[in-house]
Amino acid sequence: MVGFGLAYGGAGAVFWTSLARVASSWVISPVLGALVSFLVYKCIRRFVYSARNPGQAAAAAAPIAVFLGVTGISFAAFPLSKSFPIALAQALGCGAVGAVLVYNLIRKQLGHLLEKSASSHSEPQESNTQTKNLGLLSDVAGPKGTQLEIVYGVFGYMQVLSACFMSFAHGGNDVSNAIGPLAGALSILQGGASSAEIVIPNDVLAWGGFGIVAGLLIWGYRVIATIGKKITELTPTRGFAAEFAAASVVLFASKLALPISATHTLVGAVMGVGFARGLNSVRAETVREIVTSWAVTIPVGASLA
Repeated sequence: MVGFGLAYGGAGAVFWTSLARVASSWVISPVLGALVSFLVYKCIRRFVYSARNPGQAAAAAAPIAVFLGVTGISFAAFPLSKSFPIALAQALGCGAVGAVLVYNLIRKQLGHLLEKSASSHSEPQESNTQTKNLGLLSDVAGPKGTQLEIVYGVFGYMQVLSACFMSFAHGGNDVSNAIGPLAGALSILQGGASSAEIVIPNDVLAWGGFGIVAGLLIWGYRVIATIGKKITELTPTRGFAAEFAAASVVLFASKLALPISATHTLVGAVMGVGFARGLNSVRAETVREIVTSWAVTIPVGASLA
């Protein structure tokens, strides 16, 4: 966009204030993603890993996380009423339904393990450390054996939902970035250049959705491998913390009409989970390559345009 503006009308054709606002989000979004994921993962370690029965704690925490996520999406993206109290009540209702469904799913799929963990006293080493003097940032030992199997099983299901949450937020922001120039051009062709409101045909939105899915199918596996394996070691709990945090930040930014990068945010969130385990848990070489690629794409994109 900047390169085209410079070629068409020189420096005066670019709205530099708006550009500065966008560029600042490229720095702020990964920092926010890292901070939120750091806190989410620390909460998991504090309130799940250090619980007397980590498996039961994970099963109890899962519906709460789903309730918060579904309520947030319902209220931010699908306001069912123009009245704030009614919209809030409806969003809370949607969140409650989601929480009940996840609770029943976990009990159905992992109920035998939960019963075993509740009734068994043959594995004292699986019990938690004393939580009396533990703070949010205190490091605690993770569960083992059956307890670890339950925790990873619960957060394995949770990661499916958090990945959907992240994909929803990603589509709400990055596809909008791609459709933005097309929507602006169509608005001018339709004689609405002076209007701040742009009406986008549904078929244009469908093409944007098709494009992001096609890109995922063809090239997505390479980015999946980088974010999933090369930044830090991820487990179901760490992956959930990163995705849930990144999706929350991106959805909030979309609500404020900030065109941040979901990829920037998610990479920052994955780094935040790594930092929660120690600075040495993040592969600095991979992070340098990613940050360098971010910086290079800006002048290269402008030059090509």
